[in-house]
Amino acid sequence: MLLDGALDRPAAADPAFRADVLAGLATRPRAIPARWFYDRQGSELFEAITGLPEYYPTRVETALLAAHCGEVARLVGAGRAVVEFGSGSSAKTPHVLAAVEPAAYVPIDISGEFLRASAAALAADFPKLPIQPLEADFMHPIDPPEGIARLPKLGFFPGSTIGNMVPRTAVNLLRAMVETLGEGAMLLIGIDRIKQEDVLVPAYDDAAGVTARFNLNLLERINRELEGDVPVDAFGHRAIWNDNEARIEMHLEAIRDVRFTVAGERFAMAAGETIHTENSHKYGPRDARLLLRAGAWTPLREWTDADGMFALILAEARPAGTAP
Repeated sequence: MLLDGALDRPAAADPAFRADVLAGLATRPRAIPARWFYDRQGSELFEAITGLPEYYPTRVETALLAAHCGEVARLVGAGRAVVEFGSGSSAKTPHVLAAVEPAAYVPIDISGEFLRASAAALAADFPKLPIQPLEADFMHPIDPPEGIARLPKLGFFPGSTIGNMVPRTAVNLLRAMVETLGEGAMLLIGIDRIKQEDVLVPAYDDAAGVTARFNLNLLERINRELEGDVPVDAFGHRAIWNDNEARIEMHLEAIRDVRFTVAGERFAMAAGETIHTENSHKYGPRDARLLLRAGAWTPLREWTDADGMFALILAEARPAGTAP
């Protein structure tokens, strides 16, 4: 049941996109926040990535959800509002909704058009469930929609999206989630594990080049929305494992000297210079639990696959205790 007004078209592109791009191109080293990948085209490309043979996280996490959502339901109880952060296509969400008997579902995403299309598709599968899509930047506390605020809540944050943030930002996000969901809320979160480089790098640099197109789409979006003239063919996709930071990094590398304009400002890059576009941090078991505790969440249960590639963790927002 998609609530009235949920299919309204979004307003103009977020001016924060312009500010982040201009600041990111002007700084050294150059970097643009990964959240700007997700216009409709970028969101569709990411969904294509999740089905690639090299991209293990989606397969492994989906299998974990299918196997363990019954236990999740017993732990969280019925009647909660499920609030999904960065919902995208909501492809994994039916496993959760079918198990936990929710009172409502609130998908939150920055890509409004893609969000509304996904919510409409999900409403067809759950016709009696109130669904209220919310176009917003979930990095900050969000006021729940009317009628949801007083319900107990289960946050859902799959895909190891938490890994896209440096640890300081990840902790800030987790604390913002507590403010959004309230004390007593629960959070079901997917976190990718550290593993061999020869498994990690192909997951972000696939043989078919889909991830490369996803990365390069950021430049195409800049050209579409910010009056840019970036020569996209002057850039290539790079994915590297940074062992010191325990993360995969994605970069757009200039393959020749290049000059371009964005929103009236001029930029120049030499061959070999890069724009850092994404991180995907990986966590060991203790690291993941410590991260959640730093973000004001108490881990309750953890499930992982037989090879220890990926983890699902259920955590609770408990009142802060007194340190010993």
